[in-house]
Amino acid sequence: MKIREIIDALERFAPLPLQDDYDNSGLQVGTTQAEASGALLCLDVTPEVIREATRKGCNLVLSHHPLLFHPLKQVSDTDYNGQIVIEAIRHGITIYASHTNLDNAAGGVSMRMAQVLGLSDCRTLDDNGNGTGAGVIGNLPQAIEEQALLEMVRDRFHTSCLRHNGLLGHPVRRIALCGGSGAFLIDKAVSEGADAFITGEISYHRFFGYDGVLKLIDAGHFETEQYTVGLIHDILSESFPDMRIIETSCRTNPVNYF
Repeated sequence: MKIREIIDALERFAPLPLQDDYDNSGLQVGTTQAEASGALLCLDVTPEVIREATRKGCNLVLSHHPLLFHPLKQVSDTDYNGQIVIEAIRHGITIYASHTNLDNAAGGVSMRMAQVLGLSDCRTLDDNGNGTGAGVIGNLPQAIEEQALLEMVRDRFHTSCLRHNGLLGHPVRRIALCGGSGAFLIDKAVSEGADAFITGEISYHRFFGYDGVLKLIDAGHFETEQYTVGLIHDILSESFPDMRIIETSCRTNPVNYF
């Protein structure tokens, strides 16, 4: 099959018009008319990912985060992203990103995050209609203590530490969440009656003012979006059960904890 057919299947699930205005989802590098030899799935495109695709004979890299988020003023080996572009072209690798369009798709990134936490009765937190929009809100099977929620988030998202605000002082059950940079939804979570809000990035000043109102948990950008790779895998497997799909073995998270 041609690479274009694979991209079309992904865009049926997450149409490009769903992306936020600032975003640059879609084709990043390469051609869509080549026959696909295999797809390598990743959260971020790094030099190691391109080398892995080359080794494993995949001429398509599908990422969540766009490689070309900001315009390039030059393509050279002195620039990090330029190096990646050069290597991808050299080895005939097409790069495609499904970013905020996949975040905002019905059943998208945040819904996969909710499934990892075992939430039920889930719906889009900031609904644009037809189930599309940002974030998800749902319920735990039963109310649990705050400490138990922190332990659950830590364990299921495989992180060594969490950033969170002061204790609520009561059990939590209704959980709002958004993979990646979701702090813009904090007040929406409050208005929807959430006990806790979990996302991947909350700035220092956003933690003020919610003690006793909403449990805020910053679990890390990579950590909250890591299951996106499995989501893309499922989307493609449904359309192309015989397609060669590989999830990267590279650790692309640039953040380390000490």
